Amino acid sequence: MAKAKTQYSCTECGAASPKWQGQCPGCGQWNTLVETVIESSQPARRSFAALGGSAGIQALAAIKPREEARQATGVEEFDRVLGGGLVAGGVVLIGGDPGIGKSTLLLQALARLAQIGQNVLYVSGEESGEQVALRAQRLQLDVAGLQLLAEINAERILAALVEQRPAVAVIDSIQTVWSDALQSAPGSVAQVRECAAQLTRFAKQSGTCVILVGHVTKEGSLAGPRVLEHMVDTVLYFEGDTHSSFRLVRAVKNRFGAVNELGVFAMTEKGLRGVANPSALFLSRHSLDVAGSCVLCTQEGTRPLLVEIQALVDASQAPSPRRLTVGLEQNRLAMLLAVLHRHAGIVCGDQDVFVNAVGGVRVSEPAADLAVLLAIVSSLRNKPLPGKLVVFGEVGLAGEIRPAPRGQERLREAAKLGFSHAMVPRANAPKQAIKGLDVIALDRVEQAIERMREC
Repeated sequence: MAKAKTQYSCTECGAASPKWQGQCPGCGQWNTLVETVIESSQPARRSFAALGGSAGIQALAAIKPREEARQATGVEEFDRVLGGGLVAGGVVLIGGDPGIGKSTLLLQALARLAQIGQNVLYVSGEESGEQVALRAQRLQLDVAGLQLLAEINAERILAALVEQRPAVAVIDSIQTVWSDALQSAPGSVAQVRECAAQLTRFAKQSGTCVILVGHVTKEGSLAGPRVLEHMVDTVLYFEGDTHSSFRLVRAVKNRFGAVNELGVFAMTEKGLRGVANPSALFLSRHSLDVAGSCVLCTQEGTRPLLVEIQALVDASQAPSPRRLTVGLEQNRLAMLLAVLHRHAGIVCGDQDVFVNAVGGVRVSEPAADLAVLLAIVSSLRNKPLPGKLVVFGEVGLAGEIRPAPRGQERLREAAKLGFSHAMVPRANAPKQAIKGLDVIALDRVEQAIERMREC
């Protein structure tokens, strides 16, 4: 039997190379080439060409857009991340570490949809029917109307989908599905791409909402070709420590809603439960005010969240002081320390600086700059900030404090949670006073440090 011919395909861009090399010739990424079998058949190419269909050339002004109807799953935090619910014909890709709760969340959502009379199908490629039934029993779910298929062959799955015509179908997981049209093993670049293309085409043609569960690599990104994220309509990521009871679901792509939405869950004996007040998770409970702690009001999609930023500044015992961040951007910390030195005259060159966002949340927006600076100065001087103070604002290289988006919503959330003082950029100062909240408007970093001395 002749040996199958192989080539090396890039998991990022899909480019092919006849031999392995460290850098992809297509996109320039390193160590992304994996060996795949060269397929002689051509259905994969035809399937990609047919994904979007063809309706001929049309004038854009003549097309009348319509609002996509959404089906709520009954899991409020999940619906928030999706933008209000599932869309008919939409394809959702959800990834996360093993055991973090992907299958649990989707089984809960399908059970609730089945309770209201929706035709739903759960396709399990990693677990047997008995294992899924055992999980449903442990979660105490009513699965009377939920259909289950334990199968990994793409053609058989599609045949079952055509026969059942479910409103929602879950494929758990896409890396276990394989197609007869290809010779490569399940989970390979070609198999993942072809099976996802077939399922996506079925969703668009039938109106079934398909949810794909994806594995993640050790770096935390979705395994398989990067083109997988471009093919689907929505990409969700499960975040959180498996040793903690809290889980975060974040939308990084959504063609039917806003991105960067955040859903907060707590893992209980009966599955994942939405957290009504997520700000309480990210605020530590101190009996007394402590140095190095500052409360930030950040924005995740449409939701304002209060997060405690902690800083520890200590004399360095090494020639090169350490700069370490958890949940914040590392390079931005170095920039903020330089701004603090240049414009406020505070030197941290011989100090180790550690900054942490409490609760395992990741804060990526620049509006966290001012809170980080105040926490660092508080720790350096060993002087606590007021416990009822909330802060937000972006810091520029010239020492100015820039406004943050949706400042009024942040301030109203802080007032609702009982905070009495706020340091904000002057452009975010409210035109009308907010009851119970004293707002301090700032223009520059020096003013913020000066107001700290008055506290």
